[in-house]
Amino acid sequence: MPIPIQAVVITVSDACAAGERKDESGELLVELLTEIGAHIVAKVIVNDDLEPLAHKLRAYTDLKHVNLIVTTGGTGFGPRDNTPEATLQVLERQAPGLAEAMRIETLKSTPMAMISRGLCGIRSDTLIVNLPGSPKAVRESFEVIKPVLGHAIDLLAGETRHAGQ
Repeated sequence: MPIPIQAVVITVSDACAAGERKDESGELLVELLTEIGAHIVAKVIVNDDLEPLAHKLRAYTDLKHVNLIVTTGGTGFGPRDNTPEATLQVLERQAPGLAEAMRIETLKSTPMAMISRGLCGIRSDTLIVNLPGSPKAVRESFEVIKPVLGHAIDLLAGETRHAGQ
């Protein structure tokens, strides 16, 4: 029996945090996660400051019922793009295959994929995934990792038996 996905969506954007722009990417992520049966534990918007984001990631990974955190935004080359650095501060183990797969696949539709610095990894039994900030990039990137999310969450919960064992 698959482990239920208990997800937190974090939008990292100065403009959204200030109420200057609608959080389309975060709303889309909630929709995409709900479509695969995930329960949304929380959806928050934070500004691009490094330390508050790292603190938020730590706080959510410390909640035992959260097993997936997906961020959107803050992964580019801009001076305020701190999401990968905040994520790196809290990760215990990296999961580079997820980030690599998203960049490789989305590169087929946009050269901008090359400048996404998003990371993926694990803290405790929670998977953290950084996605870019545009709705188009969120949709395309999520499609890449969607087929493995359930299995990844099962593995983090200790469900390591393979089918047929």
